[in-house]
Amino acid sequence: MTREIPLYTLEGVRDADASTHHFTTDDGLGLSLLRFCRAPCREVVVIIHGLTTSSDMFIQPEHENLVNCLLDAGFTDVWTLDFRMSNRHAYNLQPSDWSMDDCALYDYPAAMAKVREAAGEDVNLHVICHCLGAMSFTMALFAGTVTGIRSCIANSVALTPHVPTWSRIKGHVFPFIIERLLQQPYVSPRWSEDPRLTIGKLLSKLVSLFHRECDVPACHMLSLMWGTGWPALYHHENLDEITHRRGADLYGPVGLNYHKHVLKMLGEGHRTVRMKPGDPRYAELPEDYIAAAAAIETPCLFMTGADNRVFTDSNIHCHQALEAVVPGRHQLAIFEGYGHQDVFMGKRIHEDIFPRLQRFLMENAG
Repeated sequence: MTREIPLYTLEGVRDADASTHHFTTDDGLGLSLLRFCRAPCREVVVIIHGLTTSSDMFIQPEHENLVNCLLDAGFTDVWTLDFRMSNRHAYNLQPSDWSMDDCALYDYPAAMAKVREAAGEDVNLHVICHCLGAMSFTMALFAGTVTGIRSCIANSVALTPHVPTWSRIKGHVFPFIIERLLQQPYVSPRWSEDPRLTIGKLLSKLVSLFHRECDVPACHMLSLMWGTGWPALYHHENLDEITHRRGADLYGPVGLNYHKHVLKMLGEGHRTVRMKPGDPRYAELPEDYIAAAAAIETPCLFMTGADNRVFTDSNIHCHQALEAVVPGRHQLAIFEGYGHQDVFMGKRIHEDIFPRLQRFLMENAG
C-alpha cells in the first residue's frame, strides 16, 4: 500500500513544539495526549475525538485543521487526547465490556490531571469534543468526575442521543450478526484490504454492492458502522479527496459494546444512563447523567451539522432540555450543509466552522 499521507503523522501542525504525554487510568490502561505548544498560556484547549478515530482527525495536513486554527487564534497551548476509543491504541481490537461509563469514570479525570500537571494547575481548561467522545465527556462533566472546566464545545451528540430509524434497527441486529453469527470481535473499515478472502472481506464486498455513491470501500463500511445514508458520516463534496481516500487510516476497527450502550440510552427515553446500574464499580456515577444539570456551571456550545445522519438532532434536543433548566447558560450552533464528521474533517471548515468555535472560546476565556 502506498499512502499519500503517512500514518499517524504530525506534519499537519506548523510552528509548534509537539510532545507526547503518557498517563495511566485507575482501571489500568495506558493512554496518551499530544501537546502542540507555541507558548505557555492561561487558556488551554483539550480536543477529544470520537469512536474509532483519534487525534489525527484534528491535525490533518491536507487541509487547514483545528489545531492550527486554534494556535493561530492565540490559543497557543493545544492538546489532543487519545483515550480508550482511539485507533492509535489497540484496545478497540480486544473484546471488552467497556461503555461510555468507563470513559467518564477513568479516562477523562486522569487526562485532565495530566494536562494540569504539565500546563499548570491554575490554567483555564476548554474542551472541544466529538461524537461518542462528546457524549462520554459531557457525561463526565455532568457527573462531576471532571471539574474546573472553563467551557465545553460538544459536536453531534451529548446527553440526549437520537439516531435515524434505520440506525436503531441496525443497532439491534448488527451485534448479533457480527459477534454471534460471524464470530468477529470487531468490525473494521479496512476489511476490503485483507490479503486473502476472509469473512470481513466478504462483508465489505457485500456492503459495497449497496453503496454506489463512490468507489472507496472504507467509506461504504463506515456508513454501515455509523449512521444512515449514502454516505452517512459526511457530504462527499465537503471532503478533500485525499481525506476521502484515506478513511481506513483515519477511522479504525472497533467492537460493538459502545453501540449497545447507545442503544440502551435510546430505550431509556433518549437520555444518558449507566450501562450497568447495579455494578458497584460505577456506583459513583449517576443513574441519569442529565439529572444534575442545574448544578453544572460550565457553559457548553452544542453544535451539529444540519444534515447529521448519525445522531440527527441530538444536540438540538440537548440544548432544549438544558435551556428549560438553566436558561441562557448554554448555546447551540447548527451548520448548514454539513453532517456528522465533516465539521472537523472538511476542506472548508476553517472558514465555515472554526470562527464560531473560536468566538465561543474567547467569550469564555478568563
